[in-house]
Amino acid sequence: MENLLDIKDIHIPEGVSIFPLAKGWWVLVICFIALIILLKVFRRIYKTSKKFYALNKLKAINVSNPIDAGIKMSELLKRICNLKYKEASVLYGREWLDFLNKHTSHKISSEASDLLIYAPFINKNEKKYTQRDATMLKDFCKNWIGENL
Repeated sequence: MENLLDIKDIHIPEGVSIFPLAKGWWVLVICFIALIILLKVFRRIYKTSKKFYALNKLKAINVSNPIDAGIKMSELLKRICNLKYKEASVLYGREWLDFLNKHTSHKISSEASDLLIYAPFINKNEKKYTQRDATMLKDFCKNWIGENL
């Protein structure tokens, strides 16, 4: 019995707390927050960029009326050229088409090119051009904007 007096009770240690975090975890949290902030900043910059604006304008053009779509696409390309290529602002007709083809790897087909050239000058009820021509012109404009802005 005398030996039992020397025995002490067993004490269970307290649980390990998650706080305070070690320095490595603080660095990781700060990096994560910085990454989120940078992504939001870059997304805002992209959304306000000229390319994003031009592609949204192009997306809004309806190809159901090919003449009207051709006029709007021609205006959009001219506006872009006024920003980037000042010498192109005075071009028209085949010179305008040659300039556009020179600045892209995807050349435009004949019917769609005629729509681009002549749409501002013909009657909006003209039935010579089809929706397919306007769609081909829209695809060309999308590629051209993508390569030049």
